Amino acid sequence: MTRPRSATEGCIVNQAERGGGRTVSRRTTTVDGLTTSFLESGSGPTVVLLHGGEFGGEAEVCWERTIPALAAHFRVIAPDLLGFGHTAKVVDFVDGRGRRLQHLSRFLQQIGAEGAPCVGNSMGGMLLLFDAASASPLLAPSKIVSITGGGDLTESAHTEALFDYDGSFEGMHRVVQALFHRREWLDAAYVERRRQNSLAPGAWEAVAAARFRRPGRVKETRPKQPIDYSAITTPTLVVEGVEDKIKPTGWSKTVADLMPNARNVLVEGAGHCPQLENPDVVNELLIEFLADS
Repeated sequence: MTRPRSATEGCIVNQAERGGGRTVSRRTTTVDGLTTSFLESGSGPTVVLLHGGEFGGEAEVCWERTIPALAAHFRVIAPDLLGFGHTAKVVDFVDGRGRRLQHLSRFLQQIGAEGAPCVGNSMGGMLLLFDAASASPLLAPSKIVSITGGGDLTESAHTEALFDYDGSFEGMHRVVQALFHRREWLDAAYVERRRQNSLAPGAWEAVAAARFRRPGRVKETRPKQPIDYSAITTPTLVVEGVEDKIKPTGWSKTVADLMPNARNVLVEGAGHCPQLENPDVVNELLIEFLADS
């Protein structure tokens, strides 16, 4: 059974991994004047990992059980997306998703990772699918893996917890409860670790900005941003956590069936972050899919 990395266990950055002595390094570059942070490990063909968009989300907390396994086969790049982690807290109130994609595209060009296969969890997966379905894709990865990114969200207390987070320990406890299936992830140190991430300067504001509405605007249900999945021809793997609390059962097959070159996989015993709850299964899936020519 995989247990969460608590706040007291340290981080994976700049530590040699037991399996092969590889290190995970945090690097910083400037993209169009914006500070951009990313994790890098391994060598070989490049693979890009995109984290989720929950409060406290960033590359390390999302991919700490993925990077060491993939780094044995690939050069792994995991950026903190615009508005998250150690990257600049900049929000475009007109086209937030488009601005994030533009920044990511420029970043990948800058580090020589254009066209590399991309793996995204939750929001990261949605970004990949949204871009691939657009009339003028900015990323054009050779392969896509979307882990719990795609389809619709359920309307539930768990979904609301992701949007209504107030910065408190209790609020982050509800966020973690929504993201994970097993109760051991509610370990107090792990919850506090994620809460501290969410309280970095500008971090809460950058994520909360998505729910801002100007005074007088008619209240609406959470806006849906449809994706034309049939337009995505990139080889794609869609991964569903069987115990996901914020997605309807079977959503991954519905989405994959709409794409001409996609398949879906179910991961048992996992919620919205199967790469963390069942890493051995997910890592094997990723290595097989990404290495298959």
